Amino acid sequence: MSQPASITVHGTGVNERTQCAHWHSERDIIGIKFKCCDTFYACFDCHQEAANHAPAVWPKSEYVTEAILCGNCKTTLSISSYLSCHNTCPRCQAAFNPGCATHYPLYFER
Repeated sequence: MSQPASITVHGTGVNERTQCAHWHSERDIIGIKFKCCDTFYACFDCHQEAANHAPAVWPKSEYVTEAILCGNCKTTLSISSYLSCHNTCPRCQAAFNPGCATHYPLYFER
């Protein structure tokens, strides 16, 4: 886990907590760095709308990569840490949306 100075999260209607026009409940507060472009987006739909290329999933061999941003405390998490955090930020204890697990195949090799 690390706390970078500033990460821009791209997408449609993204606010300071990384919520976007597609997903904006109190628990939709993560940004995801996409493997294909090394760019943080609020969600898969935001990437689809803004990027001019197909998304790529993170292979298991790269789960050590800090590719998740907590929109509450701005901490970056490795993919492994995120997948094992039980839907709670390990730094600030903000709740993440448990429903995001249904979208993991869009982002992560399973």
